[in-house]
Amino acid sequence: MSKIKFLWQELTGSFWFIPILIIIASIGLATLLIYIDRSVDVRSVKFLNYILTESADSARSVLSTISGAMIGVAGTVFSITLVALTLASSQFGPRLLKNFMHERLNQVVLGTYVSTYAYCLIVLNVVKDNEAQVFIPSLSILLAILAAIGNIILLIIFIHSISISIQADHVVSDISVTLMKNIERIFSEELEDEDPSFEKNTKPLDHYLKDFSYSKTLQSSKSGYLQYLHNISLFEAAKANEYLIVSHYRVGGYIVKGEPIISVHSKTEFTEDSSIDFESNYVLGSSRTTQQDAEHSIHQMVEIACRALSPGINDPFTAISCIDNLTSTLCYLTRVKFPSKYKFDDDKLRYAFKPLTFQGMLDAAFLQIRQFSKGSPAVVIRLMEAMIKIHDYTSHKIHKKAVKEHAEMVLKVAEDSFEESHDLEDMRERSRKILKNS
Repeated sequence: MSKIKFLWQELTGSFWFIPILIIIASIGLATLLIYIDRSVDVRSVKFLNYILTESADSARSVLSTISGAMIGVAGTVFSITLVALTLASSQFGPRLLKNFMHERLNQVVLGTYVSTYAYCLIVLNVVKDNEAQVFIPSLSILLAILAAIGNIILLIIFIHSISISIQADHVVSDISVTLMKNIERIFSEELEDEDPSFEKNTKPLDHYLKDFSYSKTLQSSKSGYLQYLHNISLFEAAKANEYLIVSHYRVGGYIVKGEPIISVHSKTEFTEDSSIDFESNYVLGSSRTTQQDAEHSIHQMVEIACRALSPGINDPFTAISCIDNLTSTLCYLTRVKFPSKYKFDDDKLRYAFKPLTFQGMLDAAFLQIRQFSKGSPAVVIRLMEAMIKIHDYTSHKIHKKAVKEHAEMVLKVAEDSFEESHDLEDMRERSRKILKNS
């Protein structure tokens, strides 16, 4: 993924991009239809005479009514959206607001109403009825009427959609779909029947750095989250210049101004001819994104579960729904190949970075939920069931060991917090499927 592609995806995912495109399209459509009205006598088509506007006063009245109604409904759409965002923020957390703002239907509805308003203003401006000229853009007015009717239907669809979009199950499902799409894009290779390849390179980085005499570091010019890192480009640059390039952060990490982002190591002194444009290989921003950051969507799901388990909300069913969706994601991750932290060129280390790992993804998915699950036996039991399912899906010792560690922690929570002996015995019986000595 190039930096330009990343920035384009960020642009197209913004709340205002689609509405502006629709408004521009409506202005172009208004200009085209006005030109057709001036060039073609549409009244020559007899059956159209029954639905075309015949007088300038009627034309102004229709266009004024539609434009006023559209801008009024656009304000209503804004109000409904803000109410939905407020409810979503209080129930699911403010970091999920971006998901609601990126909803395409919301953008299309807003753009359609504002563009219809702009369209009517442009057409209204060309209506003429004086001694010098009489011009009534009948075809343009007919399209405005049809657009108004279509917008009424669109408003009903919008209200239905917004009422569904703030339901917990729908929110969790949407995040889960986004998460799986990102993971399937990032982890495209399936794991073979041997141990994960990234565990074979156990030598520390210092073992390779001792062969290089010169180094320089690129420091962050500002604070922010690492939103994008072009690993392939950095690896190719290292091969071309016979460098060893080290990335100190992975996508999603927070970098403080002045901290090192990338280190370059060379066997010879650096020259101006061998400089690399590092600025084009990374992007810092004020918030995390989902394009390269697979853990971000997991954290969104975890946030919903933790809020659901808070004393003020106490909604274990939403937490269980989050656990079920996270379990599905982790089961998929047991079958994919995680990238190695080292990239070699003819047995020479050229690029080192901090990749995602199964252990890290498992921790991100279940650690906080387990910590918040005390006092909710149903959630703790579902966590153990999740560990059992993930354990059954994986065939690799490293993955099984990580899952067993989580199962032990879940069992410890049950032993410390369950007041009912039958619940505890139920938990111990389930845990024996993973922990033989429990």
